[in-house]
Amino acid sequence: MKVALTVNDFLRRAEEIYPHRIACVDEPQQPAESWGEFTYAEMAAKAKAQAAALDRLDIQVGERVAIVSQNSARLLTALFGVSGSGRVLVPINFRLHAEEVRYIVQHSGARVLMVDPELEADLADVSCEFKFVIGADTDAPAEHLEPRPWVYDEDATATINYTSGTTARPKGVQLTHRNIWLNATVFGWQLGINDRDVYLHTLPQFHCNGWGVLYAVTGMGAQHIIIRKIDGAEILRRVEQHGVTVMCAAPAVANAILDAAAGWDGPIPGRDRVRIVCAGAPPPTKTIERIETELGWEFIQIYGLTETTPLLTMNRGRAEYDELSPADRAVKLSRAGAPALGVQMRISPDGEVLARGNHIMAGYWEQPEATADAIHSSRDDQQGPEWFHTGDGGTIDDDWYVTISDRKKDVIITGGENVSSIEVEDAIFSHPDVAEVAVIGVPDEKWGELVMALVVPAPGATLTEADVITYTKTKLAGYKCPKRVELREALARTATGKLQKFKLREPYWEGHDRKVN
Repeated sequence: MKVALTVNDFLRRAEEIYPHRIACVDEPQQPAESWGEFTYAEMAAKAKAQAAALDRLDIQVGERVAIVSQNSARLLTALFGVSGSGRVLVPINFRLHAEEVRYIVQHSGARVLMVDPELEADLADVSCEFKFVIGADTDAPAEHLEPRPWVYDEDATATINYTSGTTARPKGVQLTHRNIWLNATVFGWQLGINDRDVYLHTLPQFHCNGWGVLYAVTGMGAQHIIIRKIDGAEILRRVEQHGVTVMCAAPAVANAILDAAAGWDGPIPGRDRVRIVCAGAPPPTKTIERIETELGWEFIQIYGLTETTPLLTMNRGRAEYDELSPADRAVKLSRAGAPALGVQMRISPDGEVLARGNHIMAGYWEQPEATADAIHSSRDDQQGPEWFHTGDGGTIDDDWYVTISDRKKDVIITGGENVSSIEVEDAIFSHPDVAEVAVIGVPDEKWGELVMALVVPAPGATLTEADVITYTKTKLAGYKCPKRVELREALARTATGKLQKFKLREPYWEGHDRKVN
């Protein structure tokens, strides 16, 4: 017997086994009326109402429904109501400009667009066949109606998630029901999700469907706590108020929590209870150590991409680490991790991280050439299996743990030596007066490229450029240390906390035909 794996499995199980349990506590400060607390039975009914409403609009199986929203119970439910009825959900980054949203809506061919009330004015000129402001108009137009049945297909596209930060135009990543199901179950298993967990949505739900953890949380009947806007102190308050046990976050969010904890009155909430999963950029070892010592939370690192749904590797504390000092343990946890169950990984001859597994996307929406460029057999073995080419440079050690050294295009080549910007950033960030840092390569006539550090000093610090260079020389070989330093008030990041290094490099490479020197 073969039964199709779809997102419906997660909500159906919760509805059947935990119908009266509180499924979700919505953000109380939603611009549309908050849904407050509701049960899994009510969540399933809301998902069915969404599907029935799409029936009334004559939105067919396989057609796209876009939504631009901050974290909300409505977006969480749409991941089941839209995808679970055979349509394709297109969750869009709420921080994008109108022109970027317009491109995604048009490129995906979405017939329906739902917009957060706070964004109504900003996105007024973005048109779509059916456009709604999220709230009363989208909540229950088909309440109590039974949606049309969908013949389940695990290979059907469930969501199209547009990538950002590495190319001029985002690419639409097609994630199938099978991709999502297997990612969620493996992730949930290795993370230890259970029915006693309380999950705080500190990760944007639009970003790779909340990394898929929200499906695992639903399937196990655990509780969702929605937080709309990220603030370190507010995260600590929610942890205390709701008994939060698990969350996912970019390193920037973890740093915000650490900053808030420094001024927290009383014991840190969640000590010896909270698991925090970080990804998006390799966090400095100093950050890892502080999470485990100052907060008393378990630090877990994963590595993956939107194209891999996203889980490729996980690095979670092992029994072998129990007797290590906090600093030595942090070094072990700073690696991207070991391949997740069902994932194969290797390093190409030119140092690129490659992956195979059921989490790999079906392809880029309407971009077959980009898909073929990302998923293909080895160029030296055209008859061999296909591999997904991550675009990241890295290594695999004797323990089969992956370490990401850099985006391949971000490797700095100075005087013929390769320098990992991540390694330099980690060293600089360990300085107590450094709040943020980005390291890039800039052109130089003598050395080809110079290592340059863009540094945001900590509040009240009197850090100088010379201080940064002198300090880094105590940590790294001379050729790896920055030759130039610029102090900044802030560094622009994506919604998920990633630095857009191609934007940081642009002013320094203006007038150059190539971005390497």
